[in-house]
Amino acid sequence: MKPISWKTVLSAIAVSTLVLAGCGKTTSTEGQKAMIDTSGDTVKVGVLHSLSGTMSISEVSLRDAELMAIDEINASGGVLGKKIEPVIEDGASDWPTFAEKAKKLLQKDQVATIFGGWTSASRKAMLPVVEQNNGLLWYPVQYEGMESSPNIFYTGATTNQQIVPAVTWLLENKGKKVFLIGSDYVFPRTANKVIKSQLKAEGGALAGEEYTPLGHTDYSTLISKIKDAKPDVIFNTLNGDSNVAFFKQLKDVGITSADIPVLSVSVAEEEIRGIGASVLEGHYASWNYYQTTDTPENEEFVANYKKKYGDDRVTGDPIEAAYTAVYLWAKAVEKAGSFEIDKVKKAADGIEFNAPSGVVKIEGANQHIWKTARIGQVQADGQFKEVWKSGESIKPDPYLESYEWGASLSNKK
Repeated sequence: MKPISWKTVLSAIAVSTLVLAGCGKTTSTEGQKAMIDTSGDTVKVGVLHSLSGTMSISEVSLRDAELMAIDEINASGGVLGKKIEPVIEDGASDWPTFAEKAKKLLQKDQVATIFGGWTSASRKAMLPVVEQNNGLLWYPVQYEGMESSPNIFYTGATTNQQIVPAVTWLLENKGKKVFLIGSDYVFPRTANKVIKSQLKAEGGALAGEEYTPLGHTDYSTLISKIKDAKPDVIFNTLNGDSNVAFFKQLKDVGITSADIPVLSVSVAEEEIRGIGASVLEGHYASWNYYQTTDTPENEEFVANYKKKYGDDRVTGDPIEAAYTAVYLWAKAVEKAGSFEIDKVKKAADGIEFNAPSGVVKIEGANQHIWKTARIGQVQADGQFKEVWKSGESIKPDPYLESYEWGASLSNKK
């Protein structure tokens, strides 16, 4: 099949993203400079996640990972001689609340940066706030791409580091008929536009496409549609506790991973803990890190996380990306010799960190990071067995501007 340039479909998807989310590729806006309080022996940072509501199943652990990184850095002397003081806020799974809390952190608390969010809706809500105040947000979760803000660093995967290789892997290993399900907001809808273009280019077929509101719990109708469509695989972009209901109800009607495997991009070890390994065993997820990732740094990371929060706790990709974000910010500040936002951004380009997932590097042009793509299968113990990974870390390409469809998975680097 002749490769199809992403640029032939980019415009339509980008326009759709603008309609869904109200913003696309952004440039710096003139606003008041964020006032950072460095008068004492501490520097404040914001920690802003959903500690209540439908997304708390996922986001509480991100807060915990960021606080652990802060404690470790403080134990090593802090940043530029100052201890890091976290100011914790609850986004409450409500996107206007994320915007309100981000504004409070920047204007009232005078934080040097914010670590926060999970859903793209929460990020989109915070984006104009950090731009207008010339603040800084470190966003730790995989997302749909089509964005590059000068006031955001993205430490989760963008599309070419997670979704694109996952679709190709499914088509090469699990079948051609793909049923798309997702929560009804910007990430799933935009991601699925990418996937549908990829299916056309790589010989796949769309078996169906359905969305449900965040927090939705009755999946009987959707599962009936899946049964009627007889797909080879399901690509899942549900978020939050909707995953609990979907997977349990899927199992209740007798559909197992052997019948129709599901590949998720928002179900990590923490979500498995909430859903149950017996429900998810045999299904797949595409991430850049698992608790089972084999690096010396990860062995130490997992041990420290469990020591701090309990042996029953698990790590996972967004947890690792949140932890990594704090260290990358600290390294950028040290390199800049300043907490000033513009100096930190300039210094960040090219910074590397030996993260639990392996060496990561900041790509200054778009403020995303280089990451290794991985696909894992859920095991009976609630952990992932890695079944595929990219041979090297993948340069972030949020707009897929240099991407060509149609190549084999081994060429997607």
